[in-house]
Amino acid sequence: MSQSSPIPGTVRPTTASQAGRWYLAVLGLALALMGSLFVWLMARSFLRAQAMRHWPEVACAIITSEIEERVHDSQSAPEFRYAVSFGYEWQGQARTGDHFTLRGSPWSSKRESAEALTADFPSGKQTTCRVDPANPDFAVLKPDSLAPGYSIWFPALFVVGGLGITVRAALVTRR
Repeated sequence: MSQSSPIPGTVRPTTASQAGRWYLAVLGLALALMGSLFVWLMARSFLRAQAMRHWPEVACAIITSEIEERVHDSQSAPEFRYAVSFGYEWQGQARTGDHFTLRGSPWSSKRESAEALTADFPSGKQTTCRVDPANPDFAVLKPDSLAPGYSIWFPALFVVGGLGITVRAALVTRR
């Protein structure tokens, strides 16, 4: 129920409607903050992957290519990952690397994924790798995907929507 306002023709919101507006404002801010976190994480991944595309590409040779297996306990299924080491030369100095991607190779319950990489990168294969010029001891066979940059619009919707909810809750008066 509304109360009369000292200004003729306006209505002062009740305590219940003010609480509802506060609730919506806080909810909107929470959505915007969560969306902002994911926008930041995806932007960081995209920018890192984009930077990797500019790392110099050098010739390298696969030294070892194998499948690693681990079992956490007797009740869990085994997990597999592709393990690789490769040699490359940077500014006249021989070096070795062991990162398929920036984070290495992920563990998976699907052995086929690791087997496919072993087949694509067998021992002795001549290929190329990308070397981090700021840290030439670090090289990768495959740069990270640019996909986070193409998907950043989704968490951005939460930022825009959350801010919209907050602004509307703060500015709109009850009729």
